Amino acid sequence: MFIESAYSLREYNSFGFDVIAAFFARAGSEEDLREALTWCQDNQQPLFALGGGSNTVFVGPPSGLVLQIGIKGIEHERQDDGSVLLRVGAGEDWHSLVAHCLEQGWHGLENLALIPGAVGSAPIQNIGAYGVELSDVFVQLEAIDRQDGSAVTLDSDACAFGYRDSAFKQHWKDRFLISRVWLKLHTTPTLKINYPALRSALQDRSDVTPKDVFDAVVSVRKARIPDPAEIGNTGSFFTNPIVTTTQAEALLCDYPDMPHWPQDDATQKLSAGWLIEACGWKGHRNGAVGVHENQALVLLNLGDASGHDILALAEQIADSVESRFNLRLTIEPTVLKS
Repeated sequence: MFIESAYSLREYNSFGFDVIAAFFARAGSEEDLREALTWCQDNQQPLFALGGGSNTVFVGPPSGLVLQIGIKGIEHERQDDGSVLLRVGAGEDWHSLVAHCLEQGWHGLENLALIPGAVGSAPIQNIGAYGVELSDVFVQLEAIDRQDGSAVTLDSDACAFGYRDSAFKQHWKDRFLISRVWLKLHTTPTLKINYPALRSALQDRSDVTPKDVFDAVVSVRKARIPDPAEIGNTGSFFTNPIVTTTQAEALLCDYPDMPHWPQDDATQKLSAGWLIEACGWKGHRNGAVGVHENQALVLLNLGDASGHDILALAEQIADSVESRFNLRLTIEPTVLKS
């Protein structure tokens, strides 16, 4: 593993911030992960693990070693029940994995098409879209414990998945370096097409195939979220608020058109995008930062913005939503400060 100094991360974050890492390395194996941990310990440097950089906001140059985890490989094993067990390297591109599985006739990921980032980042965020979450197909993951370099295997219960949440964002924050993820898919599809935007894209057809769902999701996401290669962004910048039924009912009295979705635990999920748009932020521009005109959840780097600029805009948006709806929005991406 080769460690570089003063390395630009412009190509490793989807906002396109040209921040400089003090030290940078790429890990292609579990042994590289252990080597990086040893180097950081010997040199008394912190370590930041980076996947595709699609869910990271760099606020100033990161200190220590930025380790880009690029472990590759897709292994599969067919099960007696007709399912397929996959073992996927953390450095594989998520959308490419979804497309590959569709081509092989392995189903369950279609709704998660075009989500940017690497496979190893998916469990941290418990990525989800259009009624499907990673936890629906997750079996276990392999990781290296930062404390002693040991290899561990963690199942779904241990990961404590929640809505855009997991143990890796809570009590296990910065504890493990994820190396491989195991998923269970199926050769017989069970389609989930209840989301209004998805149903509309599919034109309420009755003969829908997994490929149709994949294509519809890609089409909807492209219409709502710009390509980071053209306009810097991290996709959805805020998570949808989860509130009590009492809170939701009170808001619906004043805003009967407010989208809301009942959850299994008797709570209600609200649309952060709708809340932001209701406060007049959709299409907003202020110098080098802005809000996407097609999706109010997406904050944009329109040129030479910095992480500070994006966070300042996010704070203004969150303040206005809280002032009007008495709800505080939560930032979805990881914010890394110097």
